[in-house]
Amino acid sequence: MIDPAVLLAWYEREQRDLPWRRPGVTPWQILVSEFMLQQTPVARVEPVWLSWIARWPTPSATAAASAADVLRAWGKLGYPRRAKRLHECATVIAAEHGDRVPSDVDVLLTLPGIGVYTARAVACFAYGQRVPVVDTNVRRVVARAVHGRADSPASSRDLADVEALLPEGADAPRFSVALMELGATVCTARTPRCGLCPLTACTWRSLGYPAATTPARRVQRYAGTDRQVRGRLLDVLRGSESPVTRAQLDTAWLTDPAQRDRALDSLLVDGLVEQTDDGRFALAGEAR
Repeated sequence: MIDPAVLLAWYEREQRDLPWRRPGVTPWQILVSEFMLQQTPVARVEPVWLSWIARWPTPSATAAASAADVLRAWGKLGYPRRAKRLHECATVIAAEHGDRVPSDVDVLLTLPGIGVYTARAVACFAYGQRVPVVDTNVRRVVARAVHGRADSPASSRDLADVEALLPEGADAPRFSVALMELGATVCTARTPRCGLCPLTACTWRSLGYPAATTPARRVQRYAGTDRQVRGRLLDVLRGSESPVTRAQLDTAWLTDPAQRDRALDSLLVDGLVEQTDDGRFALAGEAR
């Protein structure tokens, strides 16, 4: 098992100074961080988050921005559909929840772009609720420390496993973020730094570090993918104050015209790009 006192003491000493963990950060600003941190490293998120909350500190401020402004502010964080969903989420919160992020997990799950992890993260980190929060880092720590496995695929038992570890009372949310921090900085996937781990009762360590029995996750390739092409096309549109021609977009990716066409079509389908009546292209909301 994981001793909460040991983990919490380690966290007090070793926690990273992340801006969304500081006193005074609102539930909305924590929600923004959770949207941005999905599949994106902390170092890339931090400057964008700081700029975002300075410009749009509340859901209503975000909702009042244009979709194009939101996409520009999102910049190169990747997966720009997250920006669109965050904008939609802000609009619903402003209109239907009095500009206040709901605290109930089930209500949070009804909002655009919010899934099981994000709903529980907001309830825990923004409102201090004793709810299990499971991401890949937490799942890995539990697999190793509790079950003695190198890693573990997502399972229906994950939430129950983590809930069983949570201390009672006010320490539960802090324990949750400490568990996540341990997985992100020490009990990492490829090169765990076991010599720095405070969990001396780790089952995986006591069993001699047995190898994983499931295939290693393939690292997602980015170069040359449709994701890269979509990003290049969005770069052109973000950099222009007016709609651009197809010829201007074509210069963003000359390697494979068919791939470029496919990427552009997907941006149109996703509602991130619009086409004007005269055939030019613009970010969502800027076609005129």
